[in-house]
Amino acid sequence: MQGNKVQDWDFEKFPIDLKQFKPFPLDPAKDKTLTKEQKDGLIANISLLRDVIVFFTATGAARGLAGHTGGAFDTIPEVVILLAFILGDKDKSKYVDILFDEAGHRVATQYLLSVLDGELPVEQLLHYREAFSHLPGHPELGFTPGVKFSSGRLGHMWPLVNGVALADKSKSVFMLGSDGSQQEGDDAEAARLAVAQNLNVKLFIDDNNVTIAGHPSDYLKGYTVAKTLEGHGLKVVEANGEDLDSLYPAIVEILNHQGPAAVVIHRPMAPKIKGIEGSSHAHDAIKVEPAIEYLDSRHPKCANILRAIQPSTYSDILSGSSKEKGACRVQFGEAVSAVLDKTNKDENKSKVLVIDSDLEGSTGLSVIHKKHPEVFLSSGIMERGNFSAAAGWGAFKADRFGVFSTFSAFSEMIISELTMARLNFANVLTHFSHSGVDEMADNTCHFGLNNFFLDNGLDDAYETRLYFPADCNQMDAVIDRVFYEKGLRFVFSTRSKVPWILKEDGSKFFDESYKFVPGKDEIIRKGTKGYVVAYGDILYRALDAVDRLRKEGLDIGLINKSTLNVVDEDIIKEIGSTEFVLVAESLNQKTGLGSKFGTWLLERDLRPRYGYMGTNKEGCGGLGEQINHQGLNSAAIALKVKQLIK
Repeated sequence: MQGNKVQDWDFEKFPIDLKQFKPFPLDPAKDKTLTKEQKDGLIANISLLRDVIVFFTATGAARGLAGHTGGAFDTIPEVVILLAFILGDKDKSKYVDILFDEAGHRVATQYLLSVLDGELPVEQLLHYREAFSHLPGHPELGFTPGVKFSSGRLGHMWPLVNGVALADKSKSVFMLGSDGSQQEGDDAEAARLAVAQNLNVKLFIDDNNVTIAGHPSDYLKGYTVAKTLEGHGLKVVEANGEDLDSLYPAIVEILNHQGPAAVVIHRPMAPKIKGIEGSSHAHDAIKVEPAIEYLDSRHPKCANILRAIQPSTYSDILSGSSKEKGACRVQFGEAVSAVLDKTNKDENKSKVLVIDSDLEGSTGLSVIHKKHPEVFLSSGIMERGNFSAAAGWGAFKADRFGVFSTFSAFSEMIISELTMARLNFANVLTHFSHSGVDEMADNTCHFGLNNFFLDNGLDDAYETRLYFPADCNQMDAVIDRVFYEKGLRFVFSTRSKVPWILKEDGSKFFDESYKFVPGKDEIIRKGTKGYVVAYGDILYRALDAVDRLRKEGLDIGLINKSTLNVVDEDIIKEIGSTEFVLVAESLNQKTGLGSKFGTWLLERDLRPRYGYMGTNKEGCGGLGEQINHQGLNSAAIALKVKQLIK
């Protein structure tokens, strides 16, 4: 980060002239207060970069790709100040030249820095989060030019930053933080190590009191970022992030302090953006209308570009499934609410506890929150603790049932807690949404791929079941059947909507007469030559492939394996006696159903030709493009079938 290296010619295609960004050096040891000229220069730079953030993140919203504006917009003042200090470090002896960020969704900042470093063409920002643009929803080292780290999900960065500080104790290491990230348990562990080793880790925490589902001051009463960090032993200075006379001296103070220190920066989210200021709606990409209103007077060309952008559309209507699609992740909440509707509120309250981890709108729990507030508990971004609380509620084979939900990618964060839940005979129904890769613009770090890790008990352990419904109707049937069952039950859904599975006569396969039976596979199409085994979002794609192959005269069958971790002895015997079996799924090809199913066949002395296909590459960004990128579309499944046929 030497200065502004943006090329002049870039602005033929990008309507904001980033050459107007004028970095200048500052030294916290000497420049303890700002001159009027320095202050005016910082204000101009902050305003310019904030406009750029609004504009290119709004292009993601305009295309239907989402993309997180608020956090990146918020933190620009501290980013601009830190860039000035890094620029003033002429011999690179004081600071590690990276602005680490523990909130990966604020990736817009990293892309803007890549442009300023001359590593990324500025016009590429107009393709924010598009497939194959190398601008995914979280920073990925080695994937995007100029990006210097992969942040993963919330809470993963500070422990790594401690290691960077341990590797070079002579330099300060900067990390942009957030009040959401600081709720994660990893940060508490990182704080203790930083203090114990007196590491020169400097945190700049955007404390805007907004996360995805609401306001921490409401759902985590008693919690404050500043007091928590002070309790760990860090030096903490609080500041008003929208007042340079408050923010600048606070940053100077912690940079002149030897050891770990934090500036806790208070501001409303998306300050002065009409319509979203202080709102959780600013967490995601700013909507087109408020972005146009914000940009019209500042950069009218930008506003006109936003007016002209058309949303991305996909037309993947396939044989064997409906044109209409439904969101299984939302249907989970509807299905749970339908079960709770059967009993009165007092009984529900005594038997059921639903704990949210700030994702209720994304995982379907908001439906339960609205319809059955008597069982609902809003909690923070702390998956391990919340899952364990749900397990404790349903522990010891009690006649109580905990419900927990988050993204499938975060399932890997609760493995140890899951073992303890199993050892304590807990009854927990967990919904992991965003399984697989479909429509995952946040890309590789948010792929939900290793769901089979959850089935990690011994053969005689307390029962664990993994369920992946194929459509909204089957989601209803699964929840109705297993909600009050004892043991650990995991239900998966995708971020993407899926169609309804149809019978050969065009009626819905999972109709009103359908009853889900745990452990039983469903024959969607009966065949004699071989079978494709699929589930979830790949089932309807496999169904299209099977129907097309059948029209070509190949008598291929299709199995829906909605209970992932139980062998249906009748079905496996039937399909294992044919010429071939192909497992197709969107989970990790290394750890998914396909890695197990071949062994199950051999254990039963069944020897069909066997193949399996699953997610095997890092992501490409975008939405529906992820499935094609992984080679999991209908055409790829049909081709694999033909390769298995002799």
